[in-house]
Amino acid sequence: MRSSKRIVAVTLLALSCNAHPHDLGVIGPVYEIAEPNLIEVILARLRHAEANGDLSRLQQDARKNARRALDDPTPVATVSRATKARRYTYDPSLVVPYAITDAEGKVIVPPGTRVNPLDTVSLSQALLFFDARDATQVSRARSLIDQRQGPVKLILTGGSTLELTRRWHMPVFYDQGGVLVEKLRIQHVPALVTQDGVQLRIDELP
Repeated sequence: MRSSKRIVAVTLLALSCNAHPHDLGVIGPVYEIAEPNLIEVILARLRHAEANGDLSRLQQDARKNARRALDDPTPVATVSRATKARRYTYDPSLVVPYAITDAEGKVIVPPGTRVNPLDTVSLSQALLFFDARDATQVSRARSLIDQRQGPVKLILTGGSTLELTRRWHMPVFYDQGGVLVEKLRIQHVPALVTQDGVQLRIDELP
């Protein structure tokens, strides 16, 4: 019995190896393979959204959200109002992780070199961080601006940049996500950042 099965299996294998392709004809209905054009699908959806008013509502919401982000941005949660004076310095030096080359490929700064940007460039203007939601801080900031001889860049940690720009007729910036205060280790505002030699001096001012 086992021998018979082996013979059948070998025979089938041989037949399959010697088989030649033949046209077996068409079995069942044939359908054309077609894929929708992605761009056409997107345009169709946009036309539909425009027709039923969804697109207009989305545009209005986007404008409102953008204006809200300027009028009332998320305040920096890591800083609070300064209650006492604190002064410290910050070294902006960094270690170059890879070689810096010139246009000809010659290494001008090898990896591992400690570089201080203040060796070659200067802080063009003082940085003043404060929370415009706090009337006391706003008054203190105004006094510092009037007292200083040089230009000051205003950077908010809370409040509306647009409102203060209109009121003071000065450009006002915002520390989105508290990136700068974290980098400079600022804990309390108002805080004034100035250059002191090849370091930055930070004064937290009550």
